[in-house]
Amino acid sequence: MSTASHPMHLPCSMHRVRLALTAMLVAALTIGSVAQAQEFVEPQGDHSTADTAIQNFELKLPGIDKYQQRDRSEDTDEAGIREIPVIARLTKDGAPIGEGLEWRVFAEFVGPDGRLPLVTKASGGSPALRVAPGTYFVNAAFGHADVTRKIVVPDTGAIGEQAFVLHAGGLMLDAVAGDHTKIPADELSFSIYRQTEDGTAGKEHDAKADRTLVARNVPPEKLIRLAAGTYHVVSDYGHYNAVIGADIRVEAGKMTRATIQHRAAALTLKLVAKPGGEGIANTAWSILTQAGDVVGESVGAYASLVLAEGNYTAVARNKGHIYERDFKVEPGKNREVEVLLDQSEDADKE
Repeated sequence: MSTASHPMHLPCSMHRVRLALTAMLVAALTIGSVAQAQEFVEPQGDHSTADTAIQNFELKLPGIDKYQQRDRSEDTDEAGIREIPVIARLTKDGAPIGEGLEWRVFAEFVGPDGRLPLVTKASGGSPALRVAPGTYFVNAAFGHADVTRKIVVPDTGAIGEQAFVLHAGGLMLDAVAGDHTKIPADELSFSIYRQTEDGTAGKEHDAKADRTLVARNVPPEKLIRLAAGTYHVVSDYGHYNAVIGADIRVEAGKMTRATIQHRAAALTLKLVAKPGGEGIANTAWSILTQAGDVVGESVGAYASLVLAEGNYTAVARNKGHIYERDFKVEPGKNREVEVLLDQSEDADKE
């Protein structure tokens, strides 16, 4: 794997960096029910091979049109409240971030509930953090990247500008089936994990791979703000066994666009009286692997599903009769699979 980096100058034209990532081959993931949106739920099972194309661009941020330095020496109102001037950057030498920041100010000492009390909060690139003189912990968050600093606010005198460096970038994900078959956005989602150094990252820790969940159910083409580092991305295509994983590196001050290649296809199964006929209603479907494991089940004239590359058996049950057909899934080749009432004709098909 090779990579190239470029210094960030905002704004500027985008620099492209291409690299290929090969993830280790692992077994298919069993998809369970989705938990509540705020819960971090580790998908169960393992992942198959992911071919990933990555481009890095310098991350353009909204400018601060009216940002300017001003004298802070008298930033005290009648009640003795002081104003803390703050800015945040993606990198040490980067331009100030204009929007999308969340600021929180916490008291110095733990409260009765065992947590640091929240004193005030604000949104934006350079908000006014108004507090009484004292010592505080100030947190700047930009998406899933954040940094916290301890700041002492004096009773009088100038308060210097407090700069927060997030060391953050962006990640935008997409996927194709086979070489270039476009996948509908509503059939695709991603989960993003971060590798941990000590393997003890709390409840959402993946003990097998030392990863913690950062974001789940991420749609394609959505910019996710992350701290710089290496992430493991799991892509789900459909709701059955088309799941792959890849390791992707996010660089500070840059947006990484990654396209993952699924080795899967979308299929429509139907039980018909003759080739090309309409699907017969009230048909119960079971899809089996070559080993006899059930991949998925449904009821209806048509069974639409996405399956990973491989060989399968479709079992159709209708009016007390059972019909079967073996079929093969090839990456990116979406098609219909017909199961005939006359099984002797199915024997001549693929």
